[in-house]
Amino acid sequence: MKRVAAAPSARADSAGEDFSDPGFSDAVIRWQKQHGRHALPWQNTRDAYRIWLSEIMLQQTQVTAVIPYYRRFLERFPDVAALAAAQPEDVMAHWSGLGYYSRARNLHRCAQQVQAQYGGVFPSDPVLLAELPGIGRSTAAAISAFAYGTRAAILDGNVKRVFCRVFGIDGFPGAKPVEDTLWRSAVALLPQSDVEAYTQGLMDLGATICTRSRPSCMDCPLAQRCVALATDRVRLLPVRKPKKAVPERHTSMLVITDKNQVLLEQRPGTGIWGGLLSLPELDRLTREDSAPSEHFESAVAQAIAPFGELASCERLQPFAHVFTHFKLHIAPYRIRLAHRVPMVGQADHVWYPTDKLAEAPLPAPVKKLLLAVFREADLLP
Repeated sequence: MKRVAAAPSARADSAGEDFSDPGFSDAVIRWQKQHGRHALPWQNTRDAYRIWLSEIMLQQTQVTAVIPYYRRFLERFPDVAALAAAQPEDVMAHWSGLGYYSRARNLHRCAQQVQAQYGGVFPSDPVLLAELPGIGRSTAAAISAFAYGTRAAILDGNVKRVFCRVFGIDGFPGAKPVEDTLWRSAVALLPQSDVEAYTQGLMDLGATICTRSRPSCMDCPLAQRCVALATDRVRLLPVRKPKKAVPERHTSMLVITDKNQVLLEQRPGTGIWGGLLSLPELDRLTREDSAPSEHFESAVAQAIAPFGELASCERLQPFAHVFTHFKLHIAPYRIRLAHRVPMVGQADHVWYPTDKLAEAPLPAPVKKLLLAVFREADLLP
């Protein structure tokens, strides 16, 4: 028998908030059935694998960006058994460009755990789902609701925005006291039935109506009960995260080429771009104006010594890539070898054919750089 997460009826909770609003869920459900999204590739199915895959891909990523990745991923890994049996580099290659690569590593680990622990069948209990790699409380509730009809509360970024505006909740939603309040509201407002339509409706409202900028308040089924709209605070809620100075880092990337191959380096399994192939780097040898430091040439010669003798070094156009917590300034250099030597003790490096780069498990900005370099050199089809 599947365990269903219990939810109290809407009432004032111990912290004093009153989320009693019997018409809230009814309004969301009616609106979703008439105006919500019904034709997304992962909808109209009870397949927990497909639902799980979509929920992970949709974390911090727009629907339009996810759809082509979702379809290609399913073509290569049609079920949890196929994904569990895949090589990590194959998984990363099909995720390359979607960003937040820890999701892909957790996705693979989760598939292996579901295959080993549950015989390839995702559990229906959101508590058990939340124990799997990469699945938090909200994602577990969504998977369980859509796949099994479980009555469980979600609270992703879009839903937080809806609740903050409708109930006039002040404070940054990422702060624990505010998030706790939002979770209490999410649980208290759960309907007794039609949980799938209600869950999808909350997601759809946040994504299409109650958007961060330019919300369509006059089209919202919750407009009459929205505190933010009534008090002219729609633009002020939810409260934005306090701004901090974004750290900036600098690195040099070496595009080391020999004929129609480029030298790539396997990144560590954790950290940025973890598990992907990338270009060899020389940290802290590039000034803030992207010009090389005085020690750059000797450092390049030393770095390429295990692979061959330097023939030329050409400075390419610098660029920047913004991560969640910092901004990385990249100064790329194209290095041509006079001759190549056999690699010894360099298991984390590989000479990669340039005509295979489009499918390689590379970070998006690195792939874009390489494709541009080799198209200009007529080394790509």
